[in-house]
Amino acid sequence: MAENERPKTHEALKFYFTPVDPPRGDELNPHAKASTYVPEVVEALKERFGDVIEEVELYAGEHTVRVRADKIVDVCRFLKEEQGFNYLADLGGIDRFTDEGRFEVFYNLVSIERRKRIRLKVRVEEDNPVVPSVTSVYRAANWNERECYDMFGIRFEGHPDLRRMYMPEDFEYHPLRKEFPLLGIPGSLPLPPQTPGGPLTYDPFARAHGYVPPPGFEEPPAEDEEVSEH
Repeated sequence: MAENERPKTHEALKFYFTPVDPPRGDELNPHAKASTYVPEVVEALKERFGDVIEEVELYAGEHTVRVRADKIVDVCRFLKEEQGFNYLADLGGIDRFTDEGRFEVFYNLVSIERRKRIRLKVRVEEDNPVVPSVTSVYRAANWNERECYDMFGIRFEGHPDLRRMYMPEDFEYHPLRKEFPLLGIPGSLPLPPQTPGGPLTYDPFARAHGYVPPPGFEEPPAEDEEVSEH
């Protein structure tokens, strides 16, 4: 090392801590929208239904009202006929995976004239996941409730035609429940054969379980296929 050459030293990189933003109210939330802020509707629900209203949540300017499951039809009818929420935008299920109140059903309602939105929720227990159907109030709930039944196993009492939406009627499982494996359950649902004329496929993720299907160019001909001579 030359006399005038200093040994190289490594300087630790400086780390600048970012201060945590202080909590701010919904009026300063950039995601808050006036269309979902409906305190007057919430007060009308409390005045009409009292203890039926189990919880009111306000986040990012959005009101979510959880109501008693057995009164969901009455609440929806009130919102439609007296508050102008005449459009059911969406309905679906949630698996909270908890010991109590495991499943939720949410309802997104819209008042087109008032340009307002409100979300309702109900909770049901795992051992008896039954919710009254709201198809008598919103006909659009028909397919939504069928999909929720298919994916979560939540039954909608009073639905005019509660059949599975995607899965076969004899399918034993509900794919959007938290305990359903991400790779499916081998053998639970036969699929078309991997090769022409071959047997049905009972493992939807064969590669994940050690079997590699033959490439298309190596597929054997079907038994009834005649091989042309050239």
